Amino acid sequence: MSRPLPETVQAAARARFELTVRPETGPLSRDEMLTSLREYDAVVPTLGDLYDAEIFEAVPDARCRLLANFGVGYNHIDTDAAKAAGIAVSNTPGAVTDATADTAMTLMLMSARRAGEGERIVRAGTWEGWHPTQLLGMHLSGKTVGIVGMGRIGQAIARRCHFGFGMQVAYHSRSEKQLDFPATRADSLLVLAGQVDVLVTAVPGGAETNHLINAEVLAAMQPHAHLINIARGNVVQENALIEALQQRRIGGAGLDVYEFEPEVPDALKALENVVLLPHIGTAALEVREDMGLMSVNNLIAFFDGNPLPNAV
Repeated sequence: MSRPLPETVQAAARARFELTVRPETGPLSRDEMLTSLREYDAVVPTLGDLYDAEIFEAVPDARCRLLANFGVGYNHIDTDAAKAAGIAVSNTPGAVTDATADTAMTLMLMSARRAGEGERIVRAGTWEGWHPTQLLGMHLSGKTVGIVGMGRIGQAIARRCHFGFGMQVAYHSRSEKQLDFPATRADSLLVLAGQVDVLVTAVPGGAETNHLINAEVLAAMQPHAHLINIARGNVVQENALIEALQQRRIGGAGLDVYEFEPEVPDALKALENVVLLPHIGTAALEVREDMGLMSVNNLIAFFDGNPLPNAV
């Protein structure tokens, strides 16, 4: 395991395998990744462990046969290069859906209602008491939310918006979706950006979605609209977002991920009209346990000679 996972997950793995848990919480170094492929039958990597093509090419005689990724996103693994090296890859879909959708709602509410600004005022001791025009934000109920990417997580967010807040739902995805709630598919991302009060990204990371939300998309948004990113940091062109926020061309933003995380630009931290969370999308104990146990189940199935439950 490339990072310490919850004790229940480690116990489940030890019950079946000889387990090594790397004690550090940061990403694997290049040397550590090379060692992991040479010396272990399987690895449980996670976000930031950059198994690119060069890593696989550097270990042509890899002992490792499976990367059982801890997380639904796997853009940190070159899956084509892994396959060419004879290494299978799995992930943990489903386990993260509700927790990530809840985080999106947290950011929506915090950004629209200026909760971060308010908390900073209280903590700084500068709050002078209630008055009728203090920190006026945007009321979410009845507004229109635009979901970019209507997969499991996008649908979970949309469902919360529709049933919980009475919001109108619009979305942009590669295909029309059969949904159990009313939603309108936009012809293009630019059209979607221009017609919603809140724009939420819920797409996978990777080259295809790099800078999907760029200066053009931000310019298409309404001046009061908020951008929420719970996908991957590189989905949003960070410098373009900073400029839009500085010039107050959009109403605000809520971010759980960053283009170059864990680095967060000082220019972004200096802004009051953005909510910044430290990638806590799935940070609930039971969710992380579910994710870890799903990784272990993939390991067990693989070494029992059965199909991977969550192959990618």
